[in-house]
Amino acid sequence: MSALEKITISLPEEMLAEIKAAIDAGEFTNTSEAIRDAIRHWRRSRTVIALNDEELKRLVADGRASGEPVDGEAALRRLRAKYAAMAEDQER
Repeated sequence: MSALEKITISLPEEMLAEIKAAIDAGEFTNTSEAIRDAIRHWRRSRTVIALNDEELKRLVADGRASGEPVDGEAALRRLRAKYAAMAEDQER
């Protein structure tokens, strides 16, 4: 990670309460992590907004042309089973 610089920000009570609730729920370990996550989301949304209609159409077409959709949960189950079996083989 690059060098960190400390800054001070002011937030309305409602926003701060949401951040504290997320930390208490275990979503983040501290306020800095929550703010960094919010900034990452903000950056992504700016990237999507910056795409023009033609770029979005091209990206959708690329996705459709890439093949049939895959059930993510099923794929993850298969991968977990595969790597669990590999780990078992290595332990023997």
